[in-house]
Amino acid sequence: MRILVLNGSPKRDKSDTMHITRAFLEGMQDFGPQEIETIHVIDQHIEYCAGCFTCMHNGGTCIYDDDMRGILEKFLESDLLVFSFPLYCYGMPAPLKALMDRVLPLSAMTMQKVGDRYEHVGQADFSRLRYLMICGCGFPNSRHNFEAMTQQFQLMFPVRHTILTVPESPMFNAPEAAPVTVPRLALVRQAGKQYAETETVDDALLSKIGSPMIPEEVYASIVNGNA
Repeated sequence: MRILVLNGSPKRDKSDTMHITRAFLEGMQDFGPQEIETIHVIDQHIEYCAGCFTCMHNGGTCIYDDDMRGILEKFLESDLLVFSFPLYCYGMPAPLKALMDRVLPLSAMTMQKVGDRYEHVGQADFSRLRYLMICGCGFPNSRHNFEAMTQQFQLMFPVRHTILTVPESPMFNAPEAAPVTVPRLALVRQAGKQYAETETVDDALLSKIGSPMIPEEVYASIVNGNA
């Protein structure tokens, strides 16, 4: 499988969330060989979308000749897009949002009704693509934190999507937290293998991965003590 990882964290490989993403991909490789490429979005030259819609009328050519053209080509060559990023203000970091705003060349201005909503008709065939969101946050729980980003991802990719959300993710960069982070990453690796086998992760496993690693009040007190 050809996997394109879009790392939205400005910390690049040192991202808390990338610990989770690497464990998931290792699980996929436990099932079988995978062809994986990672793009650190912060290092790409991506202009902000001008909202001119030129690309949606002319067959998909954007007015900007920047790194986004090559990224879109990689989209269409991939089987799985992995969006790995920390939660910023209940959404995705700005560089990744700028990238997502520039996927318009894949769609035409023409709309069609799909279910109970309208969608733009594609200018390219990306029907085989699957979409995975892996998002960590620094809060001690998942409640009232990930909901907006989860809904946005589901609206962007209404089919063939899978979502992993993990609270307390700064602990993955703390060696002293290994007694709780290592078992959690083992669960993530299990999820990756399951995904490679079945194209899904069961709800019970997702729930375990998304639960606090240590009691919420203990985590909050540690953070507050280091503030």
